[in-house]
Amino acid sequence: MDTPVIVPADVAFMLVATALVLLMTPALAFFYGGLVRSKNALNTMMMSVAALGFVGVAWALLGYSLAFATGSPVLGDFSKAFLAGVGLEAQGTIPQILFMAYQGTFAIITAALISGAIVERMRFFPYLVFITLWCLVVYAPIAHWVWGGGFLAKLGALDFAGGTVVHVNAATAALVAALVIGQRKDYARQAILPHNVPFVLLGAGLLWFGWFGFNAGSALAANAIASLAFVNTMLAPAATLVVWTLVDLLRSRKATAVGAATGIVVGLVAITPAAGFVSPMGALVLGALAALPSYYALVLRARTGLDDSLDVVAAHGVGGSVGALLTGVLASKAWNGTVDGLLYGNPGQLGIQAVAVLAAILYSGVASFLLLKLLNLVLPLKAAIKEEGLGLDVSQHGEEAYADDEGAILILQRPDSAASHPAPALTTAAAEGGRS
Repeated sequence: MDTPVIVPADVAFMLVATALVLLMTPALAFFYGGLVRSKNALNTMMMSVAALGFVGVAWALLGYSLAFATGSPVLGDFSKAFLAGVGLEAQGTIPQILFMAYQGTFAIITAALISGAIVERMRFFPYLVFITLWCLVVYAPIAHWVWGGGFLAKLGALDFAGGTVVHVNAATAALVAALVIGQRKDYARQAILPHNVPFVLLGAGLLWFGWFGFNAGSALAANAIASLAFVNTMLAPAATLVVWTLVDLLRSRKATAVGAATGIVVGLVAITPAAGFVSPMGALVLGALAALPSYYALVLRARTGLDDSLDVVAAHGVGGSVGALLTGVLASKAWNGTVDGLLYGNPGQLGIQAVAVLAAILYSGVASFLLLKLLNLVLPLKAAIKEEGLGLDVSQHGEEAYADDEGAILILQRPDSAASHPAPALTTAAAEGGRS
C-alpha cells in the first residue's frame, strides 16, 4: 500500500472549499432571516450564526471522533476526542487537521438548518443546548454510517456530499422539533409574511456560491470528480429554478422571488448526494425532476396544521430524499468511474439508496424526539406568548434588527419605568404581537 502523500494543490483547493462551506452558514442566516417577521429577524439569524461556535466546538472536542474514528459500524470511538492524534499527517492527500475542519463545516450547517422549522417561537438557550447535543448524538453517528466506514458505507450507499447525512437528517429533526414545540401563536390566524425578500435572494445566492465548496470539495482533491461535482452544482439548481418558476407562472401567473430562491435551494439540496456520481445531463434531469415533489410538498404543508415555519421538510427533506433516490437511478460509471444506477443496469443501487434514506429518517426522528423531550423537562423549549408577541429579538437578545420599536425594549428591560416612557401606541402594538 502506498504511503499517503500530501499534495499542495489539493491542500489549496480544500482550504478554499472549507471557507466556502463555512460561508454557507451566514448565508443561511440571511436566507432564513429574510423569511421571518422583522421582530424575529435577529433571533432567526443568530440561530444560524451561533451554530458556528457551539457546534464547531462540539465537533472538535467529540463530534469528529464519533464520526470518523474507527469504532464500530454504527459509531466511532473516542480515540480522536479532543483532536488527539489529529495533526498534519496525511488524510488522503491533505492534512488530517484540514479534513477535520472541512467536515466540521458540514456539521455546523446541518444543525443550523433545523432552526428553519422552529423560528419565531423556540427559546434561544434551549436551542443552543439542543443543537450542541444533536451534533454529537444524531449527526455524528449518521455521518459515521455513511462517510466514516459505517454500515451504510459497507452496504454501498452513495451520498457524495450529504443528501442523507445533511439534508434528510436535518429535515427529520426539524419536523420532529416543529411537532414537539408546537405552532406559533399567530399561525393560521393571520398572514405571516417575509419581512425582507432581498435578504432571501442574497442568502440563496450566497448559498449557491458556498455550495460549490460543499459539493466539489467533497471530492477531497483538485481532480476530475471535483470538476464534475462543480459543474453539476451549477446545472441542477438552474434546472430546478426554471421548472419552479414555470410552475409558479402556471399556478398563479406570477413568478415570485421567494419561489425562485426556494427553487435554487431545492436544486442544490437535490444534487448534493449525486454531485460526483451523475453526468451533467443527469444533473439537469435530476434538478428538473426534484422541483415538483418539493413544490407540491410545500403547497400541501400550507394546508395542514404543521407549522414548519420556513418549510425545511419540503425543501431539505423531500429534496434530499428525491436527490438520494435519483442518485440510485442516474449514477453513471462512465462519469464517476465506480458505480452505475438503475438507468445504467444496476437496479439494486436504488434499493440501497432507499435503505439509507429510511435509516437516517428513523434514527434522526427517534433520537431527536427523545432529545427534545428530555431537554424540555429541564429547559422549557417554547417562548411564552408574551415573548412571541414582543418578538424574539427583544425577548431573547434585548435588541432589534430595525431600531424603530423602542417601546418593546423599554417594556422588557425597564418594566418599572413605564410611566416615564409611556409610548402608548407603540407599546400596545408590541404587546399585541408587533409588526407581522
